[in-house]
Amino acid sequence: MNDTRVNGSGTGGAEGETGGAGAAGGIAAGVTGETGAVAAVATGAGATVGAVGPSVADGADGARAADGAGSAGGTGRAGGAVGAVHAGRLTLGQGTAMYVGAVLGTGVIALPALAARAAGPASLLAWALLVVMSAPLAATFAALGARHPDAGGVSTYARLAFGGRAAAVVGWCFYFAVPPGAAAAALFGGAYVAEAAGGGRGTVLLTAALLMVVVTAANAVGVQASGRLQFALAGLLVVLLLVSVALSLPHARSGNLEPFAPHGWTAVGSAAALLVWSFAGWEAITHLAAEFRRPARDLPRATGAAVGIVGVLYLLVAFAIIAVLGPGAADSAAPLGELMARGLGGGARWLAAGAALLLTLGAMNAYYAGAAKLGSALGRDGALPSWLGRGSVAGEVPRRSLAANSALSFLCLAAVGATDVGPKPLVLLTTGSFVTVYAIGVAAALRLLPRRTAGWYAAAVALVSVAALLLMSGRYLLWPLVVTGASLLYLRRRRAAAPVAAPDGTAEPQPAETA
Repeated sequence: MNDTRVNGSGTGGAEGETGGAGAAGGIAAGVTGETGAVAAVATGAGATVGAVGPSVADGADGARAADGAGSAGGTGRAGGAVGAVHAGRLTLGQGTAMYVGAVLGTGVIALPALAARAAGPASLLAWALLVVMSAPLAATFAALGARHPDAGGVSTYARLAFGGRAAAVVGWCFYFAVPPGAAAAALFGGAYVAEAAGGGRGTVLLTAALLMVVVTAANAVGVQASGRLQFALAGLLVVLLLVSVALSLPHARSGNLEPFAPHGWTAVGSAAALLVWSFAGWEAITHLAAEFRRPARDLPRATGAAVGIVGVLYLLVAFAIIAVLGPGAADSAAPLGELMARGLGGGARWLAAGAALLLTLGAMNAYYAGAAKLGSALGRDGALPSWLGRGSVAGEVPRRSLAANSALSFLCLAAVGATDVGPKPLVLLTTGSFVTVYAIGVAAALRLLPRRTAGWYAAAVALVSVAALLLMSGRYLLWPLVVTGASLLYLRRRRAAAPVAAPDGTAEPQPAETA
C-alpha cells in the first residue's frame, strides 16, 4: 500500500487553537477501526509531520497547515503550508477488504450475547436496524472521503465545517473513548480463555490484564502489528464466523425464537445502543481516501460492498447464536466458542479462545497505537497538556501518551473488577463517544457536500439515524458530553493563559474569551 504523506511547514502562531489536531484526526479515526486500523494509524501519523509547534492563538479556522496538500475537491488551503500527495494505489478490491477489516472486530465475539440478554430474540431486529442505519452513514463518509481525500478524517471535516474547536472535540472524544474500549476488548478476550479453561472471573481479569501489559510493552518499544498482519486477523475472523455458522446451523431450533420479545419492544433500542460497538469504523476509511487510485469512483463502490458483506456476516452470526443456543445465548460469555463446540465438540472452545486472543491483541494494538499518537499530537498542538507532546513526529514512540492511555485503561479494568459490572458499561461509554463523533461528522457533511446530491441526501438520512442512536445511548451519553465540555474548557483556559505580542513587541496576556 502506498503511504500517502502530507508535509507542510507550519506558521506557529498563525495556526488555530488546535494547531495540527485535524491532521491527528486521521490517527483518531484509526482507533475506531479495530483490526483494520493500524494502516490508517500509519497514514495519519505521516500527516502530522506538517503541523509545527503548539499554538493557542485565537482563530478557530486558522488550523490549516495540514491542509496544504489540498484534495481532489479543490479544498486545499495555502496557510503557509506546502504539500505533496503521492498517487494512490488501492484498488476497489483492496479498499473493500480494508473497509471490512476496519468494521469487523472484537464486538462480534461477545456482543451477540449481550444483545440477546438485553432484548432476547428481538435483538435480531437491533442487528438489522444497525445494518440499515449503517448504509446512509457509510455513504456519507464515502462522499466526504471522495470529495475531500485527506488523512485527517472526521477531524478534518469538523475543522472545515465548524472550526478548530470542533476538531479538538473530535480528538478528545476519540482519545478518551480508548481506555474503556480497550478494557472491554481485553475482557472479551479473557472471557474466551476462561470458558475454554474452565476458569472464573479471576481468569477473565487476569487474562485481560496480561493482554494490556503485552500491548503496552509492545508499543513502548515501537513494535506494532503490520497492516498485513491486521488484515490476516480480519480474514481469520471472517473464516471463524462462517465456519461457526455453517457447523452450528444444523442444531438450530425454531422454538428458540420464542418468546420473540421477552423484555418488550423497547429493549430493541437498548440492544441497538450496545451494537454500535460492532459497527464502529465506517469513518475509518475516509482518511485513506487519497490512497485509492480513483477515489471518486472506487470509494463509494467499496463502501457499498463492505456494508453488504458486514451486514450479512453479522446477521448470520446473530441468528445462529440465538437459534442454536436459545435462552442460553444471553448467559454465554463466549458465544462463538459455544457455536463451534456444538459443531466440532468441546475441544473447539480452545480454537475459539486462540482466535479470540489474536483478534483481541490486534484490536488493542490498534487502539493503543492510535491513541498514543493522537494524544502526543494533541499535546504538541495545545489541545492536551504539552507534557504529552513528545513522540508526535512520525517514527518516534509517544511513550508518555501511551503511558497515560495505558494507566486509564487499567483504571477502567480495575473499576470493573471492583464492582463486578462486566464489560457492558465500558461498551456503552465507548459507543456513546463514537455516536457523538458521528453526529459531528454527519453535521459537517451537510455543510460541506453540495446540496441535493446523493451524498447530501445520505447525510440527511444519516443525521436522523444518528439522532436516534443518541437517544438510545441514554445516560451513557453523559461521558462524551463531559469530555466535550472539558475539551472546550481546557482550550479556553489555555488560550487565556497564552501570551500575545503587544504593539511594542513585548508579550502581554491574552484576554479570556467572552461568551
